[in-house]
Amino acid sequence: MRTAIILAGHTMALGVVRSLGIMGVPIVLVHYHDQDFAYRSRFVKFSLRAPHPELSEKEFVNFLIDCSTRFPDAVLFPVSDESLAAVSRNKELLNPHFRIACTDWEVTRRFIDKQFTYALAEKCGVPAPRTLVPHSLEEARSASKELGFPCLIKPCQSHLFFDYFGRKMVRAESIEQLGEIFNKANAGGLEVMIQEIIPGDDINVINYNSYVWEEKFLAEFTAVHIRNGPPWIGPPRVVVSRTVPEVIEPGRRILLEMGFSGYSCIEFKRDARDGKYKILDINGRHNLSTLLAVRCGINFPWQHYRHLSEGIVPQASGFREEIYWIDMIRDIGYTGKYIFRERQSLIDYLRPYLKQHVFAIFDLKDRRPFFKRLSSLMTQTRKKLIGL
Repeated sequence: MRTAIILAGHTMALGVVRSLGIMGVPIVLVHYHDQDFAYRSRFVKFSLRAPHPELSEKEFVNFLIDCSTRFPDAVLFPVSDESLAAVSRNKELLNPHFRIACTDWEVTRRFIDKQFTYALAEKCGVPAPRTLVPHSLEEARSASKELGFPCLIKPCQSHLFFDYFGRKMVRAESIEQLGEIFNKANAGGLEVMIQEIIPGDDINVINYNSYVWEEKFLAEFTAVHIRNGPPWIGPPRVVVSRTVPEVIEPGRRILLEMGFSGYSCIEFKRDARDGKYKILDINGRHNLSTLLAVRCGINFPWQHYRHLSEGIVPQASGFREEIYWIDMIRDIGYTGKYIFRERQSLIDYLRPYLKQHVFAIFDLKDRRPFFKRLSSLMTQTRKKLIGL
């Protein structure tokens, strides 16, 4: 069986590792962060430390080409934004050595750079939050006055922003706070957008996952966010599988307009003001809650692997509903911090744990990633305390 090389080592990577590992695929994991933990999975045959794809892109690509002599014709899965950008930009160099699970750069840049994403949504009539791209502090202040406070300061390229701020976006409550964040981003050479906040709790956020090939949608899956971390603006910490037909048509429409092929996850949020589902983000890689779809009967990484490796095109199928995905460490942490602001009852917090569920990291049959994650968190906490 052909080797799969997974690029990245955090939660998204672990989901792909386990999804392929249970199918018997030999796995090599290439990681580059000290906090990575997916390489500790029992399914990983070899783990390799690589240069950071964002900080040392050329060295990262050369590292992969060197790996091809050891693992020829492997299937390459970039599962972080920074590895995806590096691989997609250098796909012509890598194509002779691997079967690559990502789109060409012409398509990738349309969802990696969010200002292209929102422009594309407007072009094809998919509702989106009002978004303005300022090029100066004066324009940023003007944009915030137009959109009102609070508003979101979002990156044009989220992985760069996350590395700098430790968050995917920042909520600005005042013009002073907006100026501070904008100046900090500008000092780091980061382009940002000012975006209106769509009101509503996390349960209004929907994932639309799909596998499209030759303009045919071969597998589709939808899920509802239950709790995000941080609440209201962060990535999911609890998700439940549920059919939400309203997001399927706009999801299909923007992917076709983009010329996308392969696997993607699109995030929508229902706007209570007009009842429309508005697009928040597109990820052209396997996402955080990959294991939820697997538990529900759709193994997207396996379908992706078989398509690239054996030419077997995925087939449409239904999925099991009301199964939960839980990032337990983050859920416990954010619950402790926001329990009095999230307006959820004790049974609301406990329900995902009492119902059928799959954990993002913890697994009794594959424990080492969980303990590595805990160890990294303890080390980070200790450093912060020492710094204080």
